[in-house]
Amino acid sequence: MKKTSTRLADGRELLYYDLRDDRVRDEVDPRPLDAVSTASEIRRDPLLGDAVAIASHRQGRIYHPPADECPLCPSRDGRQSEIPAPDYDVAVFENRFPSLAGDSGRCEVVCFTPDHDASFADLTEEQAALVLEVWTDRTAELAELPQVEQVFCFENRGAEIGVTLGHPHGQIYGYPFTTPRTALMLRSLAEHRERTGGRNLFEDVVARELADGERVILEGEHWVAFVPYAAHWPYEVHLHPKRRVPDLRALGDGARTEFPQVYLELLRRFDRIFGPDEPPTPYIAAWHQAPFRGQGAVDRAQFGLHLELFTIRRTSGKLKFLAGSESGMSVFINDVPPEAAAERLREVASK
Repeated sequence: MKKTSTRLADGRELLYYDLRDDRVRDEVDPRPLDAVSTASEIRRDPLLGDAVAIASHRQGRIYHPPADECPLCPSRDGRQSEIPAPDYDVAVFENRFPSLAGDSGRCEVVCFTPDHDASFADLTEEQAALVLEVWTDRTAELAELPQVEQVFCFENRGAEIGVTLGHPHGQIYGYPFTTPRTALMLRSLAEHRERTGGRNLFEDVVARELADGERVILEGEHWVAFVPYAAHWPYEVHLHPKRRVPDLRALGDGARTEFPQVYLELLRRFDRIFGPDEPPTPYIAAWHQAPFRGQGAVDRAQFGLHLELFTIRRTSGKLKFLAGSESGMSVFINDVPPEAAAERLREVASK
């Protein structure tokens, strides 16, 4: 992998990640862009104890542009985008409309491919392996920023999820705090250790699913994917490395080599859940990594890196909405039994 760092016209960082070592990235962004002005502010909720990012400047962000005006496509035929080069393998740049900026963290956009009409599931194993290396590299670099406490790599796919740019891409958030979801996991981790005399919660969860087998949908030498016992979403899969590590940087060579095969198969199964004539399945793919500093880092060595993949589509043409119980009380009601979801995800395995 070759990495090249450059700057866009407004000063934001742009990075190219290339499969070939001989690629030269010297294109200049000619756009007359004003300097980025953000108004991101973190406010604490005194009742819940969590944080809310107030980012009013995001109201003006690009919203469902036509394909020939996509800002994530390469710059070609006189049309300038966020990526000045006429082609790329993977490109990463600072978000022009970030939710977090400056002392409040950092937001980046990750373009998986120059092909506007593709999806992550269309990538080759070599391309998917490059994306994993990019996630790892960005995690390592953002972890060095003093204002960043936790790094979150994720992909939103589909208009139903709220995606405003159809080009295959993901994002990376560098939070200046430990997120509430991670704080809950860390609390459960500590309680389990105390209750069991030192056992690790993540290892016990994986061992339980492997022993039971009913919800396991895919198992390799280094990874296992299963529908969790108490799945929140209609179709939800957790992907764990069999050797527990706290973050992407700690993955071994074997896990890195096997990951593209396993993850691409998961994504392709998701697109087959509802049948061959259905539109692509909307999903969120989210990496859970241990915090790097702050109170959340106390148990980072005990944390278990894993990827959560889920869809809000519960059946053909119907979505799972977060209504009163979910939105008002954070109590999920799942219409699809996890065992039934696992069975369906095994049925649609690639032949």
